[in-house]
Amino acid sequence: MNRTRSLLYVSTLLILLPPCVGRAQDTRRNAAETSGAGISLSLTKPEAAGFASRRLERLHEVMQRAVDEQYYSGVVTILARHGKVIDYGVYGKKDIASAAPMAKDTIFRIFSMTKPVTAVAMMILYEQGKWLPSDSISKYVPEFADLKVFKAVGQDGKLVLERPSHPPTMQELMTHTAGFTYGFFSQGPVQKLYMDKAVMRSVSLKEMIDKLAEIPLLYQPGSQWEYSLSVDIQGYIIEKLSGQSLPDFMEQEIFEPLGMRDTGFVVPKDKQGRVATLYRPDKDGNLEADASGGGMASDYSKQPTMPSGGGGLVSTAEDYFRLAQMLANSGELNGVRILSPSSVRLLSSNHLAPELTMGGFGVGIQNFRPGFGYGYDCAVIYDPSAANLPDGRGTFLWDGAAGTWFWVDPTNDVVFVGMIQRMFGPNTRSDVPILEYLSHSLVYQALIDATK
Repeated sequence: MNRTRSLLYVSTLLILLPPCVGRAQDTRRNAAETSGAGISLSLTKPEAAGFASRRLERLHEVMQRAVDEQYYSGVVTILARHGKVIDYGVYGKKDIASAAPMAKDTIFRIFSMTKPVTAVAMMILYEQGKWLPSDSISKYVPEFADLKVFKAVGQDGKLVLERPSHPPTMQELMTHTAGFTYGFFSQGPVQKLYMDKAVMRSVSLKEMIDKLAEIPLLYQPGSQWEYSLSVDIQGYIIEKLSGQSLPDFMEQEIFEPLGMRDTGFVVPKDKQGRVATLYRPDKDGNLEADASGGGMASDYSKQPTMPSGGGGLVSTAEDYFRLAQMLANSGELNGVRILSPSSVRLLSSNHLAPELTMGGFGVGIQNFRPGFGYGYDCAVIYDPSAANLPDGRGTFLWDGAAGTWFWVDPTNDVVFVGMIQRMFGPNTRSDVPILEYLSHSLVYQALIDATK
């Protein structure tokens, strides 16, 4: 995938996602007082965690320069090791027009960084014995029992279909290898059906499922990797298995226990002033406000009728850090256990067959290759040297269409969260620094004593 196409995908993706947020009850308790999930965000001296303060200045310089040169309006970053925050950076503005400064409590649209949250929700249900990776998807979505696979276009212009080599499984659903697509990363008759039926603009998750039941799979299950609405299908399965709406389940099982008070499908009225303005490149490649909110409801004030497990959440750097640190702690945060260590390992292990990591698959800047694969709703660096990356073995990560990103490095016990609000697209300047991958090299060059 060339660079222009890889940057284009994010703006296209969010144009087609459903309007998905609305007001929910803001009943979250003070986690530090009531749930035991309080976590200290006071800074620890970098040297105590093996980092060199002087070398960390390079991270600050790159982030600040990216803002000063107007590639981004603002940035928030959190770096932690051994569960202690050693660097917390806030740069630039939340909104350029008003000169409102970026702040630690700024709320961001995290788009596809919703996917790892959905994975956590799925693993909670896995621990309750409600599904297995080897199960067929149709066990939980009977509408998919008779799905066929696209083979070719016949001389009469009609689609030639064949039976799947095996029923697509839950593991394939969790790894984007089941045969589904989004419809706009590539072109073809199946993709056209997704667009014609407006699958991602469905009124409800059930309507989305009904539409998908009428569309053939793009490829034989397990034979390819294709970024897809598989995670939105997971959201539907979560609702069926739990008996709750996806927003309510995430609130009860993840956000409230972890003290993620600003994360959800809703921005209450009293918090809307904290939402960062979303930007995109104008015709000259310079920043302009994206009034469409990336194609989604920009005020996040209405109850979602189709809550997107693939891209519907908003969050803050601190809230997402709580989730990431819980995963880094093998499923626990300050006495609150969300998952078992074995479930976190399953979620964060590579599940792609070798031929898929060498098949040229990927999306955006995430290109699979030897050493760099995919777990459950997140990418996995299972061999850093082969992947040509500085992270520790077993690092898992993902990002969002507006540039938010995170990673968890279990080998070095490092957690990083970065938040920006810029959609990429065809007019993106070729010199725009990709902060996500720059941050990896900038962090690890500053880790000079991994034994501490």
